Amino acid sequence: WHGLTFDVIAVPGHTLDHIAYFTSSLISGRPLLFCGDTLFACGCGRLFEGSAEQMYHSLKNLRELPDETAVYCAHEYTLANLRFARHWLPDDEALEQFERRCQNLRDQDLPTIPTTIAEEKSLNPFLRWDDPAVVAAAENYCAKHGMPASSERDIFAAVRHGKDHF
Repeated sequence: WHGLTFDVIAVPGHTLDHIAYFTSSLISGRPLLFCGDTLFACGCGRLFEGSAEQMYHSLKNLRELPDETAVYCAHEYTLANLRFARHWLPDDEALEQFERRCQNLRDQDLPTIPTTIAEEKSLNPFLRWDDPAVVAAAENYCAKHGMPASSERDIFAAVRHGKDHF
């Protein structure tokens, strides 16, 4: 790892001063993201100090990283996050397959991380604010809870609110 340099990325949302570390250096074979409690496998951090607006923008920035970027989060919450994701999107076969893969790994005491930005963009409901299935679920949730659903940020906020009350 000698000579490896990292960019520090401000990712407010979980906390106001939260940061992530990214390197595009291929010393490790692919770009790396160490994102703390901002982005998890199929989830994202709770909004302790920050707002949904801040977290949405932080995740939007992370979503723009190269697809092959390995995502290292701070906690092994994947199966818990998948329980919510499968509740939010019960007909999503890719989530079902990923859940089986992750359960198999955990049954062997193996980690489910890292994932990749590509996997998170295709699986993580917190990054899928432009996916018709996530939008439909969020619009339904917003209608039941008197929340707006007119922007990508609103869709993200609905998913976060749903997870907070799951």
